[in-house]
Amino acid sequence: MPALLRDEAQVRAQLLDVRSYAVALDITRGADTFRSTTVIRFDCAEPGAASFVDIEPSVLLRAELNGRLLDPATLDGNRLPLPGLAAANELLVEADLPYSHTAEGLHRFTDPADGETYVYTACAPDLAPKVFACFDQPDLKAPFTFTVTAPEGWTVIGNGATTALPDGRWQVGAIGPISTYLTAVVAGPLHQVRAEHDGIPLGLYARRSLAAELDREAPELFALMGASFDRLHQLFDVRYPFDGGYYQAFLPELNWAAMESPGCVTFEDKMLFRSAPTDAQRAQRAMVVCHEMAHMWFGNLVTLRWWDDVWLNESFAEVLGYRIAAEATGYTSSWTLFSARKGWGYDADQRATTHPVAATGAGSAAEALANFDGISYAKGAAALHQLMHRLGDEAFFAGLNTYFARHSWGNAELADFIDALAAAAGPEVPGWADAWLRTTGVDTLRVEVEVGAAAEVGAGAGTGPEADAPEGAVASAVLVNDGTRPHRLRLGVYERDGGALVAHRRLDVDAAPGSRTPLPELTGAPRPALILPNDGDLTWARIRLDARSAQTVAAELSSIEDELSRAVLWEHLRDLTRDAELPAAAYLDLVAAHLPAERSDSIVTGVLDFTRGHVVARYLGPADRPAARLRVGAAARALLAAPDAGHGLRIAALHGVIAHATGEAQLAELTAWLEGRDLPDGLTLDTDLRWAALVRLAATGTVDEDRIAAELTADPSDAAALGAARARAALPDDAAKARAWQQLFTPGALTGPLLAATADGFWHSGSLTTQHAYAQRYFDELPTAADRGPAVTTALARRLFPTTPHPDTLRAAHHLLTRTDLPPSLHRHLSDSLDDLHRTLLHHP
Repeated sequence: MPALLRDEAQVRAQLLDVRSYAVALDITRGADTFRSTTVIRFDCAEPGAASFVDIEPSVLLRAELNGRLLDPATLDGNRLPLPGLAAANELLVEADLPYSHTAEGLHRFTDPADGETYVYTACAPDLAPKVFACFDQPDLKAPFTFTVTAPEGWTVIGNGATTALPDGRWQVGAIGPISTYLTAVVAGPLHQVRAEHDGIPLGLYARRSLAAELDREAPELFALMGASFDRLHQLFDVRYPFDGGYYQAFLPELNWAAMESPGCVTFEDKMLFRSAPTDAQRAQRAMVVCHEMAHMWFGNLVTLRWWDDVWLNESFAEVLGYRIAAEATGYTSSWTLFSARKGWGYDADQRATTHPVAATGAGSAAEALANFDGISYAKGAAALHQLMHRLGDEAFFAGLNTYFARHSWGNAELADFIDALAAAAGPEVPGWADAWLRTTGVDTLRVEVEVGAAAEVGAGAGTGPEADAPEGAVASAVLVNDGTRPHRLRLGVYERDGGALVAHRRLDVDAAPGSRTPLPELTGAPRPALILPNDGDLTWARIRLDARSAQTVAAELSSIEDELSRAVLWEHLRDLTRDAELPAAAYLDLVAAHLPAERSDSIVTGVLDFTRGHVVARYLGPADRPAARLRVGAAARALLAAPDAGHGLRIAALHGVIAHATGEAQLAELTAWLEGRDLPDGLTLDTDLRWAALVRLAATGTVDEDRIAAELTADPSDAAALGAARARAALPDDAAKARAWQQLFTPGALTGPLLAATADGFWHSGSLTTQHAYAQRYFDELPTAADRGPAVTTALARRLFPTTPHPDTLRAAHHLLTRTDLPPSLHRHLSDSLDDLHRTLLHHP
């Protein structure tokens, strides 16, 4: 189906003014299709002009414009022409549409645990026409009402207050004006928990098989919602703007962690934690709750005009999500999570597909959708975090409140935000925006230190052993900004204090683009043990350490007292390793030396994931991997055995032990744990851990299909089904590989999550010859999946992309990217995967 072009959207927005939508959905008509009847009332600025409405039906049953029947045969793909418009118009469209099984449209899910069925809308960009006829662009906002005919015994919720009607239908009250992509309807035999905070009705919903989990998590979720509302009401002049309440629905098979539909936010139901969570997972959930609530203002009350300003939604929600979680919810280490999250953005910003944070120039909705990435989220949030630090809260939030006052219930773009902020914060804002939001790439910050033997030791002398180090005192120190943006940052000066490295002082520094900024505060003092640029992680930049600081980090990283500083340094080491400035073996040395002493489970999880998925699996050759797994596994075991390790940290460590298990004895240990024998004290192998162990055993050929099937019989949940799909794809025998491949490339054979899980497991095993053969098939067959939608193409292009650095793989990938018929999302993800492969090759000269 053709994606909406920006030029077309601009013409339609100038022509039409949408007054209201009334959508009726009948979800009682079987498992394949549903009936959608939409009445749109809208005005036309040029009577007699023509336009079109968006709809993607199985069958278009009826269309009437101002009482005049339109010919269904005129439907062109997903566009129904609307000729001869009047000044005031009423359009009725009735159609049957297919249910989605990839969370793109009206998604239908049958719970394998109890056979109950649920449906929900997933109307992210470009998807609303899969549910109802509409003018699907963000700047044609209108009030919405929904009427839903649902099976007996079901509950229906949506954006507005919901009422059960006497005839058995459900009415979702009017809300808006909102954009089409923000509409939400959720239906099924839902379990619910209700509450109220500050006069706002609150509700939590999940499928019946997760009732116990929802009841268990409800107190914390309500506390998070209340704390987030209170903090946002302190920051913003406008109270929560949507009538009807604030509901959170935890749903299966979402493509996003959450979706910010006003009044009815949808979340992945894995956030109800069927398996024991780490502390980092709870903190991440808190951040997502705060993030989605911030969207009620950023994105919902004021909506981006076109998709190339998606940062106006996501960057603001992202930075406020971390900030409010840290300030108001008790998850004070949320900024540590953000430091790891920024790695996603740093990677994206160093690829050929990088783009500015704002006003990306996307010419179509499909192009814009490909840019929902680490730049729109992490980099944009980091830029705003830097701007908060530069302007201060008073000016920053005064600007935001001006922005809301000017554009409430409407649309805005970059210039509108800049104008509002400049009115409150002064004339420097437009220049800052040009440097930060309209450019690409990552600046590098580094410190140059010169030491003179005759330099005078000043009052800043340290108290540790470095005070009379043979190198002498600092003769000069300079912060170098190898980049094009101004940075206001903190520079941490660390010294030893007993057995710890602590910040002896922190310097606030302004670094102009391309500048060399003197640091006179360090002159005359003993050379510090560590000088950390971007201490506190207040800006968006790579860092490079001076030689002495790099030596200190290599020897004493785990002794740094401040958790966020350790997170910044682990991200720095990851960046060095991706660029092959740090050899893979040297990174493993750091893991072995410092991970056993780490007590932040978010840092531990990030380091172990990068080590497993990149350092061991990609950057090392096959012959070096068994020894590397033993070494990383030993570090994880040391963490697991640490007497002061908390429960969440031990769970993270146990995942690391399982993922790196190798050799007969360790694989036998996994088997024993699955049988309930000899488990680490205080831990159980719940669903996530059991399937992690089975995937590892499957990849090594230690278990077979019968063992996987037996586990799935014992636990028929959808979480177990995903584990089984991953384990089956990981089996090394030819029949298992052929079966997985056929499922991946047969349309409709797998739901979106099952396809992603199968792709995840596929490359875990197989001889080099087998992998090479499938790599060639991959590039031959991938174009056949181009029309299967973004969820499928993203999974195939990112999760199934071959990772073996073979010259044939490179040639085939480059050749495929020369095709001009690939959809934007597929082309984007292929290009990014190829970039990762080129970085792998840096470790295999």
